Amino acid sequence: MTKTIMTVDDSPSIRQMLTVTLRLGGYSVRAAVDGEDALQQLSQDATVDLVLTDQNMPNMDGLTLTRELRAKPEHAGMPILMLTTESSAEMKALGRAAGLSGWMVKPFEPQTLLSVVERLLNTPR
Repeated sequence: MTKTIMTVDDSPSIRQMLTVTLRLGGYSVRAAVDGEDALQQLSQDATVDLVLTDQNMPNMDGLTLTRELRAKPEHAGMPILMLTTESSAEMKALGRAAGLSGWMVKPFEPQTLLSVVERLLNTPR
């Protein structure tokens, strides 16, 4: 069964690059423009296997989204991967405290992203 990944990023070009990369990796993709949009979509249909989120977005950032998802029993164990330009040790520590499963820094290499996603989903390609 195909795994579904939700990408959460306010940049249309990043969402497009993520969609192309993930689909080439065999995944189904849903896209959200920020954390609020992601929460709204997930409240209507929770069939997402992994969330791939940016940190810096309007309305709701990635760490707030992570904390919100971790507070919901239906999403508490779902892998959440941060893909952001933020790379400080302090931000990564905040990410771990919020419950992130992983952290990647933009720009990303498509093969590296697919390898990390595969590892988080435990789905060999």
